[in-house]
Amino acid sequence: MSKAIEITDSNFDEIVNSDKPVLVDFWAEWCGPCKMIGPVVEELAGEYDGKAVIGKMNVDENPNIPVKFGIRSIPTLLVFKGGEIVDKQVGAVPKGVLAQKLDAQLA
Repeated sequence: MSKAIEITDSNFDEIVNSDKPVLVDFWAEWCGPCKMIGPVVEELAGEYDGKAVIGKMNVDENPNIPVKFGIRSIPTLLVFKGGEIVDKQVGAVPKGVLAQKLDAQLA
């Protein structure tokens, strides 16, 4: 089963400029809600394998990209298409909400 890929400041641009929709989960080790949504993001990585790119970025280890996008609260999940932000979710939400956001970009 496919896992969410680790996204860093250095590989970010390469990953979000995919021809597929890209979901990026901005998280940190100390963040409670991030721990709740982490398994959901991993499930989505398996379910959308081949259709979308699912990744996680640790904001403590990679400060530049979160600052660039004005990430102030985590978890924040951004959906990119063609390198551009097309959707955003702040806070932990049910898996269905994230799936809908991805499905909208697949249509």
